[in-house]
Amino acid sequence: MKLTIISGGLREPSSTRLLADRLAAAVTREFDQLGDPAVPSVVELRPLAHPIMDTMLTGFTGEALEKAFEEVASADGVIAVTPAFNASFSGLFKSFFDVLPEQTLADMPVLIGATGGTERHSLVLEHALRPMFSYLHAIVSPRPVYAATSDFGTRTGSALAERINSAAADFARLLRACGPRTRHEVGEDDLATMQRLLSDT
Repeated sequence: MKLTIISGGLREPSSTRLLADRLAAAVTREFDQLGDPAVPSVVELRPLAHPIMDTMLTGFTGEALEKAFEEVASADGVIAVTPAFNASFSGLFKSFFDVLPEQTLADMPVLIGATGGTERHSLVLEHALRPMFSYLHAIVSPRPVYAATSDFGTRTGSALAERINSAAADFARLLRACGPRTRHEVGEDDLATMQRLLSDT
């Protein structure tokens, strides 16, 4: 099972990356217990900020961004985590999915997560992230994870660990139910549609 972790953290070190890594580790443990190893890879968006903007402005995708797209397209499941700003995802996070080729996430199991300064941003999961991934035809795991600054390195950290483990168990079940993913190639779909149209005429 191939997992791709998309981290939209804007700083180094980043609490967003920390949450993404903890989610990935928990999902990997779930598969290890079943004797079915999961192989994770990470797409860090911060180094891709300029290529993403260049693609939005010119329509041309560079090598680094193409590699990131391939990591996502070849995955059986995605863990996507963003920092929250003004009750929504970051602009960098949204821009990556704006330039991601169409149908890349179709039928892709996705576990969503977010980080923010306080708990009041937690609605970003249901009001912004879940609708966006549903629009992209992903299969969004039912239990997302939000982590506030107070969840890291304090007594409330155990509550975050419980949320992570519960979300990982749900996501692992979703991945097993979906099984290995068949990629959706837009070019092939367009070719098949054109062939049908030509045969009708």
